[in-house]
Order: sequence, then structure tokens, then C-alpha cells
Amino acid sequence: MDTLAPFPRLRFPWLCSVSIALLLLAPLGLHAESQKIETWRSSAGVSVLFIAAPDIPMMDLAIDIDAGSRWDPPGLEGLASITTDLSGRGLKATERQPSLSENELERALGELAIQRSSSVTPDRTSLRYRFLIDRPVRQRAALLAGRQLAHPLFQPETFERERARNQSTLRESLTRPQTLAVRALWASMYPDHPYGRQETESSLAAIGIEQIRAFHQRNWRPERMQISIVGALTLDEARAFVEDLLEPMSRESAGPAAQASALTAEWPFMISPIRTPLASTQTLAHPASQSHIWLGLPVLARSELEDYFPMLVANHILGGGGFTSRLTREVREKRGLSYSVFSALAPRAQSGPLLIGLQTQREKSAQALQVVRRTLEEFLAKGPTEDELVAAKKNLMGGFALRLDTNRKLLDTLSEIGFYRLPLNYLDQWTEAVAAVSAEDIQRVLQKRVTLERLSTVVVAGAAR
Repeated sequence: MDTLAPFPRLRFPWLCSVSIALLLLAPLGLHAESQKIETWRSSAGVSVLFIAAPDIPMMDLAIDIDAGSRWDPPGLEGLASITTDLSGRGLKATERQPSLSENELERALGELAIQRSSSVTPDRTSLRYRFLIDRPVRQRAALLAGRQLAHPLFQPETFERERARNQSTLRESLTRPQTLAVRALWASMYPDHPYGRQETESSLAAIGIEQIRAFHQRNWRPERMQISIVGALTLDEARAFVEDLLEPMSRESAGPAAQASALTAEWPFMISPIRTPLASTQTLAHPASQSHIWLGLPVLARSELEDYFPMLVANHILGGGGFTSRLTREVREKRGLSYSVFSALAPRAQSGPLLIGLQTQREKSAQALQVVRRTLEEFLAKGPTEDELVAAKKNLMGGFALRLDTNRKLLDTLSEIGFYRLPLNYLDQWTEAVAAVSAEDIQRVLQKRVTLERLSTVVVAGAAR
């Protein structure tokens, strides 16, 4: 598959061999053969990734759909999220199966001990299932999950209840300084892009059941789906499961996505490019005893692998490495300005941000912010020290096995590989790519990607008393 080509050659040479990853995984029972990723397209056109994990008689399934909140039409923010929520609260009747109410569906899942969850990010909607690999169980699981994809019930009464609950939850969250700071920061970093839009009470109130049905019909389609499987199955069993799973969608007689509904005529079919704004600082009043400070700017898309690993190591040194990070040393240890300060790299389908966050006493917020900015400026100008670089790479490589020490973690990584079209040998080459990062690579990427003139800052400091 063209989009899942072998791992691209980075500008720097490999310093380790694939055996490093295998040695790290061996003590945890993740053997070399279990890391082989099989990939194919189903008869419905869905891309599938599969890793056989024979040690536990379970199956973990991820269905990722390009139906995240970035596809919410303007003024209907929250549509992707509530569509996903309602999809699991009842199933429509079909020619072959009776309808299932919310309680009946929960009872059917419980009888089979099927665990499920769902989440919505700006990029994707994700459905997760876990169940025993006994053939009757997985056949029933395939049917129930497949019907959720193709024939959710979308009852108006359930929708009204869940919308009211979401509005109440939103109102409560908007009393928290952390929520206010994060929402303001994303709006500042992405002022003209869906990544910066978030649900409001008015946007939730504008959503109707017809918009939910139209969003589902338009976006929950095979060509927008990615399936990942980790479990004690043979390749043939995995293939058969996928066909059973997608059979309800294959029988779906709906027209093409462009004709899903007249409601969607004005909805976006493409996402605009990201235009990073000039630097800004917002101060929001709040009666909290602590100031909540957030900084960030868009830096990197998940698929930009040549720069991803230098940025990963750079973030670990700056603030992602906990007590060993430079921000912790400067802000907490030297000056006692904050109990916790961190940085985080959050790449997405389009350029995701580098974030910095901390809390401090309100009267010390200006000093803390000054120290953070000075630390960031120095890091951009001089890059890491040799000791910082060696320690960061050692920590990252040493912790690699913990990213894959359960089938669920392995599934999450496989899901990321599939959805973001990362190379199939990504797991094998991860430690090599980290080991190959040099100080020069980090400085090159920082100077290329991190521009202080584009840095957004939000301080929720509290009103004066």
C-alpha cells in the first residue's frame, strides 16, 4: 500500500539495529513474531492492520473513523461527539435483526462480556472493543459492532437526554480555570481552523437529530474507516471477522456521501490549511487561588517523521521528561515557582502544537512566565547539552517497552500507525530513530518549527481580591 511504505530514510544514519526493540520487548513476552503487522483491504474497501498475539485468549479491536470534531460544521460544534455517543445507545431493526433499545444493547454486550469504549478527538472518532476469541462470541461481537457502524438507532428521546447532559457537563467545566485556559489557548493557536473551535451551549442547542443522522451517514463510511486488531487469531480468522463486521455496511443501500442529506450541502468536504497567528497573550480573570499558565504554537503533523523524532527528543529535554527536564529544573527546583511544569508534543493530522503548562501562585505568575519564556528562548538558541541529549534518548528508549506491554497499548499504537498512515516498520525502527537524533538535528528542527513570534500565551490568574 503506497501510504504504508517502508520507513523513510532520515537525514541521519541509523545507530542501532532492530534487535534493540526486540530485546526490550522480549522480557515482557512480546516476541518478534507477534510484532509482524499484516495489512489488507476488506471487500468493503476498509484498510485493516492486524498483529497476532497468541498468549492471551482475547481480541482487541479498534475502529477509527475520519469523523473527528474538525468535521463539525461551524455553529454545530459538538456534533461529532454526540453522534458517536448516540451510536452506541441502541440499534435499528434490519431485515435480519430486530431493533435493540439502549438497555437491550447493554444487556447483549454484558451477556458476552464485551467491553467497549469510544472517544472523539479533533482528528478521529475511535471505537474500542475487547472480548474473548471464542468463535460464537466474536461472531456476535462482529454483528453488534457492525450494526453500530451501519444502523445506530438515534432515538430523539435519547438524544434530548444526552444533549442536556452534555450541556450541563459543559457548564460545570467552564467554571474550572484549567478548562478556560486550555480552550482559550486552542482558540488562539488556531483562530481560523477547526482545531480552534470548541462546543458551546449554543452550538449544542443548534444540533438536531437530523443533523446527527446526516453527519453519521456522510462520515461513517468505509472509505473513512481504519480497523486495527490485536488478538489470539490466525490471519484467516482475522480476515473473516472483518468481513462479518462490515457486512451490515456492505448491505447498506445509502447513496454516496455527497448525497447523504440536503442538510450537508454547506458542510465542509475539505479542511483549510493552518495559518499560525502572531504571538498573543491573554489574561483571564478567575477567583482561583492559583494562576494557570499555558503556552503553545502549531509545530508538526504526525506524518512528518523526519522532524518528529528530533522534536520528540527535544520535548523530552524541555519539559516532557518529568523531574529531569529543563523546565522543571528552572521553574521548580531553582526557584520554587511551581510544583509541576511540563511540555507536551501533540502532533495531529495537520500541524499539532508544542504545549507548555504550569500552575503557580497568582502573585508569582509574571515571574514564572518570564522564567518559562527565558528557558524556552535559551533552548531554541543553544539546543541541548550533550548530557541532556544522552539522558533523554536513554529514557525514551528504555521506556519503549512500556508503550507496548499490554495488548491494549499495542492496539493503540497500531491504530495510530493505521490512521496516520505511518510506515509498517514503525515499531521496529522506533528506537533506531530516537538513537539517531543528534544535537544538530534538534537545533535544526527547533529553529525550523518553533517560532517565538508565533507563540500563544494564556494566563488564567484570577480576579484581584
